[in-house]
Amino acid sequence: MKSDIILAGVGGQGILSIAATIGTAAVAEGLYLKQAEVHGMSQRGGDVQSHLRVSDSPIASDLIPAGKADLIISVEPMEALRYADMLSDSGWIITNISPFININNYPEPEAIYAEIKKIKNHVIIDADRIAKDLGTAKAANIVILGAAAKFIDMPFESFEKALKAIFGRKGDKVVEMNIAALHAGAKAADEYIG
Repeated sequence: MKSDIILAGVGGQGILSIAATIGTAAVAEGLYLKQAEVHGMSQRGGDVQSHLRVSDSPIASDLIPAGKADLIISVEPMEALRYADMLSDSGWIITNISPFININNYPEPEAIYAEIKKIKNHVIIDADRIAKDLGTAKAANIVILGAAAKFIDMPFESFEKALKAIFGRKGDKVVEMNIAALHAGAKAADEYIG
């Protein structure tokens, strides 16, 4: 088992929470884990990229070579496209449709979607709308994680348990909201793929 994952988005969108959830789930499953926060992590509004490698055998490097990522998980469509060259031929891009327009020359969103759709394996969902429908706009990142979970070789329940561990101190309501977001993302991905 091996999953090489690129996490991409914009600072403040919850990329670190996605990484923490996958990492917590992997450790609980007894898997090896390496993570590299490449750049932008502390800058709200700046681009964020993190490499996350999970395996059932030891991992030599924390960085994923170009063209070898199994999965790109992105909370912002242009950031998903930015790292598309990291994706393997059989890899998947899972992204939010909602742009975070933080630059003057942000491309037309439809042009970004068209480029993502040229990639054979992709899921584009409206995680912001799904999270708002659940009553928590802040959970769009967990909706995206739910959409990506089926492409990570771990039981879905391991992500639920990880969310309980991470958000448990914030109370049952927050935990339940995040688990609902995880399930809603998984359902949206299934519907997208058809």
